Amino acid sequence: MSTQSTSACAPESSVPAELSRRSLLTQAACLAGGAALGGLPGLSMAQGKMPETIRYALIGEGKAEPGTVLRYGIGGMNPSKNLGGAKIDWRPGFPATLPIVEAIRGGAIDFSFCTSTALIYAVGGKVPLVPLGVYPLPSDTCYLLVHADSSIKTIQDLKGKRVADHRGTTGTYALVRTLEAAGMKLSDIQYVNLTAPDAEAAFANKRIDAWMSWQPTMELARRRYNATMLAGVKTYDYGFFVAREQFAKDHPEAVAILLRNVRDAQRLLEAKPEEVVGQFQKLGGFGNNQMEHDVYLYLAKNRLLSYSGAGDLKPVDDSTANEVQRLADSFHELKIYPEKINIKQWLMTATPQSVRDAVAAELRRA
Repeated sequence: MSTQSTSACAPESSVPAELSRRSLLTQAACLAGGAALGGLPGLSMAQGKMPETIRYALIGEGKAEPGTVLRYGIGGMNPSKNLGGAKIDWRPGFPATLPIVEAIRGGAIDFSFCTSTALIYAVGGKVPLVPLGVYPLPSDTCYLLVHADSSIKTIQDLKGKRVADHRGTTGTYALVRTLEAAGMKLSDIQYVNLTAPDAEAAFANKRIDAWMSWQPTMELARRRYNATMLAGVKTYDYGFFVAREQFAKDHPEAVAILLRNVRDAQRLLEAKPEEVVGQFQKLGGFGNNQMEHDVYLYLAKNRLLSYSGAGDLKPVDDSTANEVQRLADSFHELKIYPEKINIKQWLMTATPQSVRDAVAAELRRA
């Protein structure tokens, strides 16, 4: 989960249900190109071999997120100061985290953001990546929208209604848990599997009764269509920053320094949202779209974006692993993912000790 964007290489709506790794590799190849800009802001110089380049994947154009701050040096952050001259090769344009996972498999990406829903596919597909740091996604980053004139006023009113969601994503799990809290199941609604662009078109034309997805797509849609947000919806997913396994083994200090820079960039965004979003607007990041600027500023100030909370990044712990295992078990029971995945064990053992130690040391720094 994360910022959504449309793309000519966007995944088909059926991909999460029946994961086509070949098709996702094709998408990854299509999306792996990008401009080489910047590097890392300066912190303490860690010992060890520094890479020449770190390939960092961004979802969409990486607007109000820590990657924005690092990429453009917003707030005076210096992207290459303490990595021995290493540059960050920014790879924008990914529509979601699943194609990023496949780009890591293909060796095209070294570092990126990933939700736990995508990690399930990565672990099941034996993608060579490792988790570096984690934080809980904001509990209200997912919206369940209905039309302004809808008779649907509560979650219980969704029974028998056409509800759209992109199957196998953060929104799916939020929908499942929201229905469970109301004493319902997916079978109580008419579930419709649609990507965000297709769901928005269906919502605009009233071909569906309700739509579940996450920010910023949903706040933009709420304003465009004067839609109503149903109460009682919570998000239960986690945000991870991950690295390609071999890259992390070769450069544990580099990935740890980059992770800490991500954390500090997010802290800057949360402390000075007007400054960060305003500087991005001056760079032309929102074009002439004032609504988009206003939505990103609102979401950043209220900490509703997928990256909100990354200022509190921490190493993976047992509590987080238990919650992600619950999500994986739910996806298996719903036949969203065909195999039973022991993601808890993977989360607790996949990261080499040298990388764990480097990350812990960097995240202890103020």
